[in-house]
Amino acid sequence: MKLNYKIIFHFFGLLCLFNGGFMLLSTLVSFIYKDGVTVELLGAGLIVLILGGIAMVLTNNHKKELNKRDGYIVVAFGWIVMALTGTLPYLITGSIPGFTNAFFETMSGYTTTGASILNDIESIPKGVLFWRSMTHWIGGMGIIVLAIAILPLLGIGGMQLFAAEAPGPNADKLHPRITDTAKRLWLIYFGYTAAETILLQVAGMSFFDAINHSLCTLSTGGFSTKNASIAYWNGQPVIQYIIIVFMFLAGTNFVLSYFAFKGKVQKAIRDEEFKLYFKFIALFTIIAALIIYFKADFSISSIDHPMVFGKAEASFRHALFQVIAIVTTTGFVTADYTLWTSFLVVFFFGIMFLGGSAGSTAGGVKVVRHMLMIKNGFLEFKRALHPNAILPVRYNKKSVSGDIVFNILGFFILYMLSFIIGALVFSMFQIDFESAIGLSASSLGNVGPALGNFGPVNNYSELPALGKWWSTFLMLIGRLELFTVLILLTPFFWRNR
Repeated sequence: MKLNYKIIFHFFGLLCLFNGGFMLLSTLVSFIYKDGVTVELLGAGLIVLILGGIAMVLTNNHKKELNKRDGYIVVAFGWIVMALTGTLPYLITGSIPGFTNAFFETMSGYTTTGASILNDIESIPKGVLFWRSMTHWIGGMGIIVLAIAILPLLGIGGMQLFAAEAPGPNADKLHPRITDTAKRLWLIYFGYTAAETILLQVAGMSFFDAINHSLCTLSTGGFSTKNASIAYWNGQPVIQYIIIVFMFLAGTNFVLSYFAFKGKVQKAIRDEEFKLYFKFIALFTIIAALIIYFKADFSISSIDHPMVFGKAEASFRHALFQVIAIVTTTGFVTADYTLWTSFLVVFFFGIMFLGGSAGSTAGGVKVVRHMLMIKNGFLEFKRALHPNAILPVRYNKKSVSGDIVFNILGFFILYMLSFIIGALVFSMFQIDFESAIGLSASSLGNVGPALGNFGPVNNYSELPALGKWWSTFLMLIGRLELFTVLILLTPFFWRNR
């Protein structure tokens, strides 16, 4: 089956139109705040719009058929096209000098990793900061899913793209038509973003800070408008609790939010993955809070100065915040958790591999995969005792096919191999062991903060140029669930059959 190159480039053109449109929105923000880079942002947006328009015009007579191979190429290379064009606002305004740094920041944005090379975020023009947050928001739910809602206008079916882009082992459909599914998901996504913006502003944030942090929270991204991230508001616990709630929602399957809004709250609450996701967060928070309360030195941790509601509340709040921030791979920080005892450093490193729910904007392995692997592991004990018994893995009282279980096991093995290889490559750049494994886990899981020299109060500016390119590759394969990108590296994918 030959690749349909015209439809692929037609889609790339559509992505550029989306990108250019959001850049114009950033231009408007720049104009409102008079930050001095309005003309530069306008130029960047127009360049991307023109490139997209040319690509769509030249491929207008494409065959309106999209096979599975086309879908994988559009998803993987589509993200690269978005990242390449997304560097223009940084480069043209001079906010980030050098293509490597600009590409790193952009890929970190679209993959919702939240790792940054900026040393002084607060000196960046507001229009550029808004664009930086917008890359998170676009990438959060997947620019591909957004475009699926537009594809019917072009006479193209989008099921292949949804299958390639959808997070987790399967794609729950809210509606028989995939385009309606995409629209509903984006409506919920937009609604949550607007709600958080309003609440943060009421709680004391400026409107600019509120909307930026909302864009980055719902996308589980982690970019902030402040050098200290959310620690800037350590004296305003209400702001941190609001962000906690929306990080939790962002790490939950958006399909469950849809059911809850439709009045099917019990269906959402009874979901096995949601229950385990909630239990994990509750358990991890209790463990972290107790250790912070009894072991952490508040004077060196910069937790609260002064503590607003006492040591117990501060311990609970910071434990809950950091647990949810890492589990959902949001990456916001309220303090340097690497100073909270060695146990908590290893503890937080471990939960970088958990991830949020399937169907959420979170990265990582995903809770449902861990759950099904654990269930299958326990069933192996029973199968050893009863070799002739048929013991299927069950999820939400339904039998899970063996193919899905094997797919999950294969994914986990590939994920861990990618992590090990990732750390080995980082070590080749003279990076110490702790920093190397932290960088690999954080980049692959789209977490943001790592360990060692690249911990929560540091950034990635000191990472060598080749290290930054390797990190962006790990971000990409992690965000697109490994198979979507790695399959393109296999010879048989490119053979015409």
